[in-house]
This record gives sequence, C-alpha cells and structure tokens, in this order.
Amino acid sequence: MADTLVERRSIDVVPDDERHGTAFSQFTLWLGANLQITAVVTGALAVVFGGDVVWSVVGLLLGNLLGGAVMALHSAQGPKLGLPQMIQSRAQFGVRGAVVPLLLVILMYVGFFASGSVLAGQATAELTHTNDTTGIIVFAVITAVVAAVGYRVIHVLGRVASVICAIAFIYLGIRLLDRVDLSALLGDAHFDLPMFLLAVSLSASWQLAFGPYVADYSRYLPRTTSGRATFWWTLSGSAIGSQWSMTFGVLVAATAGDAFLANQVGYVVGLGGTGLIASVLYFVIALGKLTINVLNTYGGFMSMVTSISGFRGQKTLSPRGRAVYIALIMVAGTVVALLGKDSFLTSFKDFLLFLLTFFTPWSAINLVDYYLISKERYDIPALSDPEGRYGAWRWDALTVYGVGILAQLPFLATHFYTGPLVDPLGGADISWIVGLAVPAALYWLLARRDTSHIPTEPEHAPEEGGLAPVRKGG
Repeated sequence: MADTLVERRSIDVVPDDERHGTAFSQFTLWLGANLQITAVVTGALAVVFGGDVVWSVVGLLLGNLLGGAVMALHSAQGPKLGLPQMIQSRAQFGVRGAVVPLLLVILMYVGFFASGSVLAGQATAELTHTNDTTGIIVFAVITAVVAAVGYRVIHVLGRVASVICAIAFIYLGIRLLDRVDLSALLGDAHFDLPMFLLAVSLSASWQLAFGPYVADYSRYLPRTTSGRATFWWTLSGSAIGSQWSMTFGVLVAATAGDAFLANQVGYVVGLGGTGLIASVLYFVIALGKLTINVLNTYGGFMSMVTSISGFRGQKTLSPRGRAVYIALIMVAGTVVALLGKDSFLTSFKDFLLFLLTFFTPWSAINLVDYYLISKERYDIPALSDPEGRYGAWRWDALTVYGVGILAQLPFLATHFYTGPLVDPLGGADISWIVGLAVPAALYWLLARRDTSHIPTEPEHAPEEGGLAPVRKGG
C-alpha cells in the first residue's frame, strides 16, 4: 500500500513504513508553488499602492525571509509527528477548541482558491477559447481531481512546475529587461516607511498564510529526516520562488501601469510573445496556479475533516468522504471567484492583510508550544480524544489567541477598517508584528506554569489502524 498513487491517509498519523522522500522535496514543492501569477500580483501591489522599485523589492525580501522562517518552522514539525498541521493545534487549543482557528483556516483556503482561480481562469479561458467564467469552472474541476489523488501526485506536480515555471520566468525576465530602463528605476529610490512596511506585510502575509498547512506536505518524510534540513529546504524554496515572482511583479507594475492593472494575465503573456509562445505561457500560468490551488484544496479538505472529527471522534476517511470534502472546497471557492473576479486587485490586497490578523497569533502559539514548552514531545493518540491529556477546550490558549487578534486591531490598515494607531505611524501597518510578539509572550508565560499535559517522551500511535486508545491524564 505504501506505493499506491492514490493517498489513503487523511488526518491519521503516517506509519513509519509509509514514510518516503527527502527534505529536498520541500524545496521543489514550494518553489513551484510560488513561481506563479498571484505572487507576481502580490509583488506588484507594493508599487500599485505607492512604493518605488528599490524599497519595494527590499521590503518584499524582508517579509519573505521573516514570514518564510515562521512557515518553515511549521514544516519541520511534519517528519517528527507524521500528522497534518492543524491536528497539532489540538495540543494547544484542545481537541475541540482547535476548531476556532480551523474555521478561519478553511475561510483562508476558500479565499486563496478563489483568488487563484480568477487568474488561472483567464489563462484557461485563452487555452480553451472560452470565456473567463468557463475557464474558472474548468480550472476548479481539474484542481479538485488532482487534490483527490493526494500527496504523491502533489509532490510530482511541484517538481514539474518548479522546472517549467522557472524556465518561463527566466524567459519573461529577459523579455522584461529588454523593455525597461533598469538604471532609471533603481535611481528613483525614495524611502517611505509606510510603503516599505506595506511591502513587508504583503510578503510576510503571503508566507505566513502557508503556516496552517505546510506540515501537511512534509508529514510523509521519514521520522529520521533532519528538522534543520526540512526547515532550510522549505524556507529556500518558498522565499526564492516568491521573491523571484514578486520582484518580477514590481518591475512590471512600475513600467506597465494601467496596461498591467487592466489585465494581469494578458499583459504578462503579451510580454513573452504571440502565437505558440503565448499559448505556452498561458499553459505555464495555469500550471503554476494549479500547483498552489491543489495545496489550498487539499489543505481545506484536511482542515474540514479535522474540525468535524474533533466532535465526531472520526479518525479515518473513506474515498467517498474525501471526494465530498474536496468538492465542497471547490464549489465554495469557485462561487467566490465568480462573484469577485471583477474587483480582484483591491479585494486580494485586503484579503491578504486581513488574514494576517488571524494567523499570526495561531503561528505564535503553535511554535512557542511545540519548540519551547512541549519541546517537540506530543502524545499523538491523545490528540483524538477530548477526554485525554489535552482536553476538549484549552481556554488559556484560546484566550491568548483572542487577545492576540484584538491587540492587532489598533495597528491594522485595510480598505474596510483602519486602526487608530495607523495615522500616528504614518499610515504603516505593523499589526502582524504585534500579532506575533504579544501572543508568543503571553502563551509562554501562561503555558510554562502548568506542564502537566506534556509527556516526558513522545507517544506515538501504532503502525496501522489509526490512532490508539488514549492514556488519560499527565
């Protein structure tokens, strides 16, 4: 069964005899997932909203490195525990309490599925000679089919996309540099703190949003896989891929102006050429978006199962159940894409920054608990039992999570809400920094006072048959 293409695991622990691969697989997956059109648009937003080329690129790089480091620390948990990312949240929030961040995570997946489908739908429509609505629907169905096959095909897709998309971006970069006066763009640098911090926030939010599912794609690695290697290959793949795409977006936005804003996909393809070359580039755009949208669909399915299983005690899932969950994510994401396709840029920027408000406190709590409080020791069977050592609801973590969200509001700047401390800071949005620091400090202070829920050694589930019965207490 270990060599079966169609995945049979869902939220249950991956036994050692089904583990495979190397940490390098994380590099190709996350490089391929980030060399894509939505990352290009994210980089472009830094210029669209007022930044210059030099400081936008520097700000995006800083955000990719900072947010990518947090994301990669989550990735390193996968080989150690063999579990999906959000199941691990039960150790902090309780078996049922984890549903609170999970509901927001599911919303994130639907949102990213929708935003990706808007751009990929344009490319698919060109390839199939249909309209954008048909293109979005066709792309969504293909995404759902690939996600249903599961882990192995996702990594194969990542390897293929990393090579094909890298070649395409090299070609497009050469074509772009032939058109622009790079020295003039670099010479027009003027540092503006709010715009610089916006660039940092855009790329940091891009990376941090991967946090709730990044371990889903490292959990099949052998238990002996180095955590350090997993961290560095994940960070390098994600940071290189996103910075490459975002820098391209900065240059395009700085030189193309309204031509790019009116039709992001069409402009990028037109930059490369016409005829056969254009068709190839439309395919590359659809392939890049397929890679990341499959991750969003698969992650959404995992999060939905995790949410429901906390109340139903469900440990495994049938192929039919898997297909139903994936179809729900696909339908919801497609509906949002069709409704929002005409106001994409503004909506996407606000969506990214708003998401950050909810996921930075979760990341802070999860990482502090795993690395500093529990020190990588979790009772894995207890993660499925609300009467076990982690309980149904852990109100200390849930309270810290709520405080972490509220602490950001005075510093938050979006189209539909601006906090009272944004203007005194010159319009800069530093909410994500507050969202990491405040809950990290609070959770560390609270959790270290009571460590009765922490096992002295990691306690693993049996090799087959799902999760074992739980030993009660500490």
